[in-house]
Amino acid sequence: MITRPTLHASSPGAGSSRASLVDPLTLMSIKNLELRAKVVVEGFWNGLHRSPYHGFSVEFTEYRQYSPGDDPRYLDWRLYARTDRYYIKKFEDETNLRCHLLVDNSRSMGYGSLPYTKAQYANTLAGTLAYFLYLQGDGVGLLTFDEDLRDYLPARHRTGHLRHLMLALEKPAAGAATNLGPPLKRIVETVAKRGMMILISDLLAPLENLEKNLIALVACGHEVLVFQVLDPAELTFDFSKAALFHDLESGRDLYVDPAAIRKAYLQKLETHNNQAKSICEKLGIAYRRFATDRPLELALFDFLRARMERGKHLKRTINRPVKTAR
Repeated sequence: MITRPTLHASSPGAGSSRASLVDPLTLMSIKNLELRAKVVVEGFWNGLHRSPYHGFSVEFTEYRQYSPGDDPRYLDWRLYARTDRYYIKKFEDETNLRCHLLVDNSRSMGYGSLPYTKAQYANTLAGTLAYFLYLQGDGVGLLTFDEDLRDYLPARHRTGHLRHLMLALEKPAAGAATNLGPPLKRIVETVAKRGMMILISDLLAPLENLEKNLIALVACGHEVLVFQVLDPAELTFDFSKAALFHDLESGRDLYVDPAAIRKAYLQKLETHNNQAKSICEKLGIAYRRFATDRPLELALFDFLRARMERGKHLKRTINRPVKTAR
């Protein structure tokens, strides 16, 4: 069961040094994905006992609206007095999360200016979230994609399932172009019960259909979180010499003078990324951009903070006074 924390720090870097976090370069030298995930999760939990995570609280209450057939003994009458609406307290087994990880394995994810690629970092992020949720007793599923769907595992919590998920994530990125449409459409069609959807991608694809497909996810009642993963060189384009650049998705070779195009490239990338962020914010979707040199413990922090912020929003919605006609 994932819980909604109360964090008493304004940012994950407050009052502590990044030296206490696991350096991604060191982490990625561990060959086994499940072991990498375990290192990150254990480091994260150890970090909760140090600033800035001191005071982490896991107590929370969730409600759902009353439906005909529910046992009225479990109605929250105090909440009814405030809202004039019927709500039932959720039991612990009802709050277990079902989470699907949607992971981009297109060829552009195979790029890396560091000793590891975006795909390896993204798969480690997905594996870390899966390991964390599995330890919490939550069901975790996986859908990997490029221009087509690759692997799909439904959200489960059972012996051996986590291992199958890790094996699927260890497959190298081998597709061509990124197509965000089919995986999002597949999830909408396949997953009937409400849950959480975490999209992990560089989002380096046309965004025309992204909003439409994310709307469909949100309309189904899913909680959605987007992690955009980019290489530091993609964010700075700090290449110094003219060189032949190979487009991983189209296969074309382009001779480029970085000094001549850096400004236009960075402006175009910023416009693209801001558009992706704007789409998410408009739909109430948590959006986080990650460079692949960023410690993955911070991704877990962002994941829990997104859950916390959503919990606060739902609580404000429930507690909002209801205006009655006079």
